[in-house]
Amino acid sequence: MGSTLPGMEHLDPLQTPRFAALGRVMSAFSADVLESCHDISWWGGDFGWHIEWRDGPYASEVAADGGFAAPGPLKALVELDVLGVTVVLRALDPIGKERLLARPGVWRLSESFHAVPAPRRPAARRHWEQLLGG
Repeated sequence: MGSTLPGMEHLDPLQTPRFAALGRVMSAFSADVLESCHDISWWGGDFGWHIEWRDGPYASEVAADGGFAAPGPLKALVELDVLGVTVVLRALDPIGKERLLARPGVWRLSESFHAVPAPRRPAARRHWEQLLGG
């Protein structure tokens, strides 16, 4: 029995930090920000990763949210060192996180949990309830 999963024998263990770095940076994007960004893409090589998006937060805001950099001036291009891997964040035409979240139509999970009172059941049975035996 091998020490790797079937089909994973071809993966180079030296590449593991590269993919871990990508995962850590991608987790810095909250779900509502990630879904509202346009044209988000990423690519990599031996040097590291490039992640870019359009109409979203500034790159410095994403880096600060992920704990990779201290909050500071808004920058559209940020280069990070994550687990020894270079990750370049680039925001094209950024609008900023505050304006992005204030835009109507941005879905937020917290809004879907508003307490709604249960509808009151009418006193009389409806005709379809009688047919179904309810």
